[in-house]
Amino acid sequence: MNEPDARPESYTYARAGVSIAAGNALVKAIAPLAKSTARPGAEASLGGFGGFFDLKAAGYQDPLLVAANDGVGTKLKLAIDHDRHDGVGIDLVAMCVNDLIVQGAEPLFFLDYFATGRLENGVAERVIAGIAEGCRQAGCALIGGETAEMPGMYAEGDYDLAGFCVGAVERGEALTGEKVKPGDVILGIASSGVHSNGFSLVRRLAADKGWKLERPALFDQERILIDALLEPTRIYVKSLLAVVRSGRISALAHITGGGLLENIPRVLPDGVHAFIDANAWQQPRLMAFLQAQGNVEPEEMARTFNCGIGMAAIVAPQDAAAVASELAHAGETVFTVGDVRRGEKGCTVSGTQGTWCARSDWSATHHG
Repeated sequence: MNEPDARPESYTYARAGVSIAAGNALVKAIAPLAKSTARPGAEASLGGFGGFFDLKAAGYQDPLLVAANDGVGTKLKLAIDHDRHDGVGIDLVAMCVNDLIVQGAEPLFFLDYFATGRLENGVAERVIAGIAEGCRQAGCALIGGETAEMPGMYAEGDYDLAGFCVGAVERGEALTGEKVKPGDVILGIASSGVHSNGFSLVRRLAADKGWKLERPALFDQERILIDALLEPTRIYVKSLLAVVRSGRISALAHITGGGLLENIPRVLPDGVHAFIDANAWQQPRLMAFLQAQGNVEPEEMARTFNCGIGMAAIVAPQDAAAVASELAHAGETVFTVGDVRRGEKGCTVSGTQGTWCARSDWSATHHG
């Protein structure tokens, strides 16, 4: 007599590599982080299928909504490889909210997307704690997000991030660049470091030159090199918002991928050209280190890195001193870096190492 077949093995989602329990535990753990970002218009609670925001409670009468999304890029790989997960959430928020303030919009609420092969709650909590910190710095509420556990999609320990932010500006008060005119002054607001662009080149240099990333930096013996490279992107919202609302800024440019050469033309009207004097500020030692290590041509530096300027503000000459003083009082380091003249729309950067020019026809569909 034949023995009956053994009962077939029962498959579960957990056996396939996805832990619903771990996801639920993460939501519970990060709920206080979201609550810490509450602001008028949003209670910043998690758990529903969507997040609400009350524009009237935020004080707006006839607002235009402005949306932005971005990621952190390959800076994440350095953070993952060196167990530095605490700052990348700030980077994620910064790349979105800085893009909103240049439109004149106040960031209101933020949502994140965290994707990984296997959820490690300790890592995820550190990342999301950074996102909450970025939201507090920007004054916006973390009202939701998505955690995706996808076995087989990512290498062990890897994850990716995306951020989505919505802001508002009263009708008629948006910064469009149409007010920019010849004679305007360009103020450069200092960056905190590399920010979140150019890291594919940074990582290539690190590999090819054999950098000891966990040792003190050659350019600053008081800082570990990896910490200097991963310094979070500066968030300019709170220091800029009052000045923007005062009407004394004609345009703002967030200096991300493409550097000064490519980003300033994005906020210029036809018929004007921006001229930047690279001798107007001292290049940070970190930037000089990157340039020397890679024998990077000055024009390549000006297109790849922010070179120490994270935001450019274009203001009327009679307002330049007051705006610079107000931003300095808010904690920013400000330089007068150039001016606007008649000419083909574009940007010229000149200094002791040469002169470089970019003429760009930025369309409304350009992805920054």
